[in-house]
Amino acid sequence: MTETRKIPTHEVTYVRLRDMILFGSLAPGQPVTIQGLVQDLSAGMTPVREAIRRLAAEGALMPQGNRRVTVPRLDPGLLGQIAFARLTLEPHLAELAARKASPALIATLEAHDARVDAAIKAGDIHAYLESNHAFHFALYDAAGAGVLTDMAQSLWLRFGPSLRFVIERGGASGLPDLHEEMLSAMVRGDAPGVARAMRADIDQGVEQVRAALEKGEI
Repeated sequence: MTETRKIPTHEVTYVRLRDMILFGSLAPGQPVTIQGLVQDLSAGMTPVREAIRRLAAEGALMPQGNRRVTVPRLDPGLLGQIAFARLTLEPHLAELAARKASPALIATLEAHDARVDAAIKAGDIHAYLESNHAFHFALYDAAGAGVLTDMAQSLWLRFGPSLRFVIERGGASGLPDLHEEMLSAMVRGDAPGVARAMRADIDQGVEQVRAALEKGEI
């Protein structure tokens, strides 16, 4: 009989808080109390504090006084650094994955992209964010470069809340999505083409956030 491994409470709490930052209700600059997170996450104080510590080390949360934390705001300089890192790492990961793409990987990516398309059509921004993240990280995981994938995840935690805020204000039109171009390039064995499509996909999101910053909207 196979024993089912129970996921530790602290890991579950970390993932849930991470997903709140990426997909949930924590906007850049919005302070939240640690006690409030304990209630929102239905977790004990110790695992919540551990999750905050880990996410603060990743740059996704900033501890404040009076037992509060906040999602850091982006400024043009920080956005420039994140954009440079993402545009360097993620197209490379996409190309690595494309060079050893299998029919199973392509089918998985097509399923994630179908959910992205359905979310855009329905105007469901939360579903778009989740399915878009799933598409990208299914591709990055397939690259077999764990250190680079971890770095990409950290960059998404720093960038994602600002992108989410921008697209929530702007609605579902114009959401970044060049996945079809990536998939077409992958099917024809064009790994550099996959990297180019990934770069263009990232550029779309970066420019949306940059425009919002210039207008003082975030």
